Amino acid sequence: MLEHINEPADLTGLSYPEMKELAAEIRQFLINNVSHTGGHLGPNLGVVELTLAVHRVFKSPQDAIIFDTGHQSYVHKMLTGRRDYFDTLRQAGGLSGYPSRAESPHDWVESSHASASLSYADGLAKSFEIDGITRRNIVVVVGDGALTGGMTWEALNNIAEHKHTSLTIVVNDNGRSYAPTIGGLAERLTRLRTENAYEWAMDQTKKELQKRGKLGQFIYSLLHGFKTGIKDTVVPEPLYSDLGLKYIGPVDGHDQRSMEMALERARDFDGPVIVHAVTRKGEGYAFAEHDMRDHMHTTDAIDPVTGVCLVPRKPGWTAVFAREMLRIGAEHPEVVAITAAMAEPVGLAPFRDKYPERFFDVGIAEQHAITSASGLALGGKHPVVALYSTFLNRAFDQLLMDVALIKQPVTVVLDRSGVTGPDGASHDGMWDLSLMSIIPSMRVAAPRDPQRLREEIAEAIETKDGPTVVRYPKGIVTDDFNALERTDDGVDILCKYGDDILIVGVGTFARRAVAAAHKLAEQGIQATVVDPRWILPIPASILAQACQYQMVVVYEDNGINGGIGSVLGNALRMHECDVPLRQLALPQEFLPVGTRKTLLEERGLDAESAAERMQDWFRHLTS
Repeated sequence: MLEHINEPADLTGLSYPEMKELAAEIRQFLINNVSHTGGHLGPNLGVVELTLAVHRVFKSPQDAIIFDTGHQSYVHKMLTGRRDYFDTLRQAGGLSGYPSRAESPHDWVESSHASASLSYADGLAKSFEIDGITRRNIVVVVGDGALTGGMTWEALNNIAEHKHTSLTIVVNDNGRSYAPTIGGLAERLTRLRTENAYEWAMDQTKKELQKRGKLGQFIYSLLHGFKTGIKDTVVPEPLYSDLGLKYIGPVDGHDQRSMEMALERARDFDGPVIVHAVTRKGEGYAFAEHDMRDHMHTTDAIDPVTGVCLVPRKPGWTAVFAREMLRIGAEHPEVVAITAAMAEPVGLAPFRDKYPERFFDVGIAEQHAITSASGLALGGKHPVVALYSTFLNRAFDQLLMDVALIKQPVTVVLDRSGVTGPDGASHDGMWDLSLMSIIPSMRVAAPRDPQRLREEIAEAIETKDGPTVVRYPKGIVTDDFNALERTDDGVDILCKYGDDILIVGVGTFARRAVAAAHKLAEQGIQATVVDPRWILPIPASILAQACQYQMVVVYEDNGINGGIGSVLGNALRMHECDVPLRQLALPQEFLPVGTRKTLLEERGLDAESAAERMQDWFRHLTS
């Protein structure tokens, strides 16, 4: 049946048995395709019936459908004309792993960061209201994990004020974000979806009435319409009632009929409604259902028959950090670890298992994580907050005001700095240096290899008078690359041909800078390559060296504005050193979504072409 579904209107008129068959085909399609490309498998297997119901009850794109987070939108993409492109999922120039406005008018936003959808919906509803549009619906599918983010509750507070807004909020409650959802909210949702008295009463009623043929079934369907009223007398007061929002549920998110009935009631109600749908992550695929770690939240290429990963597992930066945190935990009892619902992805799971009393998962709440870390530091602890680089963006104010301003010893470890390839533009960690370069007293390290990562984490833990950040990229680690010598202020000199050009290699780009220096030497241009190790603030020895060279080149994985090159250039001007400075950095425009090429391949900045650019600059300078 799936090959005949090219737009949501094609779902109209299908019977419930046909919908069940279609759901099975969709799951098999997801398993076959995502096992080939990699991607978010578990979350999408869990929202098949839910997404079908949304598109059967509402009329996209006339009705706006927003997913939070967007990694659960694969079924939505399939139903809106993009099924035939799934072999390009997360590939260069292919289908994005998240909603994409460039792909389809059915995608209203590009929601890959959690907890923002309800704010989008609030603003969109207000816009419709201003224009006098009264019957255009907005639907938000929000994961229970995203409800741990503060923006969600700020938005709900505003949404509740607009009593006649046509807004349906579908809470996709699978008890998990990346990992099991934590906190008081999760416990409350669990009580709602597992209240035995209510479920027992409804099940017994259904069984008795269905024994009485069509008349009994008709009576049951009428009683089903009073479901919320019955529930409110048996279960605790619903979570959202204090906000004045209408609540429907819990609803079995894998029961097509129940989902559609709940959504129809929400659609026809004059005001915002919460529909609480209970789903199971990885539904319909045994390997995902039984994967207790994260129900195959995201996978590399796998064998769809066995569920075994086909991509060779190689040690990555995250694994090096995970091992180092165990060592630090044993030697430093004052060290505690914090994550924002991502213990496994950022490498803190081993620390959590070894030192559970010193590990804190705050949910998808990066702002809270940073300020809570500052509180732990005020109490004499040394917190290590591990995040993806892209998610630090939303905690800038807390890092500036709640940590740096009062000089608390908090260490932030940023995984996936630079370009993240298949994760897409919104997950690129190319803004962290620009943000941190304007924070007074901030110290930032960028290790070039595993040994430097271990060194710099240890040095960060020993820092007592302010915040530190250690950043590293996504991917496998290379072998250690030792320096020729180290200056008194910790700068590593990696190669030294002469004093024509000074190349400052940031993090993993230091190795590429050395390769460029070798190419330049073959062409008669003498370069020296240094790795600052601690790149903010700029080490004094680099400032001193820079003025002795005819040109300085900074080679980094960040945007130009606010990058290390910019900081170094400003410092040199303050020292009245007018040495020409060039930056080989990320382009300011976003890279193509889903690119698998490295930055250097994408922009032609391999070691040889980089050397040629430096040679051209140098010849222009000397002429």
